[in-house]
Amino acid sequence: MGDFQYLGLNHVALVCKDMKETVDFYAGVLEMPLIKTIDLPGGHGQHFFFDIGQGASIAFFWFPDAPEAAPGIASPSRGRSASTVTAHGSMNHLAMSIPLDEFDEYVKRLESRGVTVHVINHADNPQGFTKDVTSETFIRSMYFFDPNGVALEFAAYTRALNERDVSHEPATHDDRERYLAMQHRGRAS
Repeated sequence: MGDFQYLGLNHVALVCKDMKETVDFYAGVLEMPLIKTIDLPGGHGQHFFFDIGQGASIAFFWFPDAPEAAPGIASPSRGRSASTVTAHGSMNHLAMSIPLDEFDEYVKRLESRGVTVHVINHADNPQGFTKDVTSETFIRSMYFFDPNGVALEFAAYTRALNERDVSHEPATHDDRERYLAMQHRGRAS
């Protein structure tokens, strides 16, 4: 038996509150072509797909009986000072690759369409970011929310990742107390 062969992401399926509003945002504001629509049998809702390139898509279910959103549990809370912590098994955010040379233009384009954008230049330094793009920066990210409260990211690598980028031991549930103590020390200083 051979190894699994991955061809990339097919789709991510999310849940929306209002399919029309979702179509207006993804097809209109973000310019993602709507490529497939399905009315679920028996009045159970809808399932629509938007093309994000390279054969991948973002899909949305609309369920007439879906529970309300749970920001801070199943998704991040809105706002710059809001926590990005979400529950186990939740989807924190969805990142899509964009061309690095178009990054600043995409920020302006989104802002001109009424989208609040937060830019972070993620970096290999103690702060985890840089104000400007430097040799420490490995990816530029812009974060924003869709009308359903889904946290989205447009991301552009500033360099190719390599073996030096995998240098941390994975944390276990037992590491919680040590990490929480580090957070506490950081707030105290």
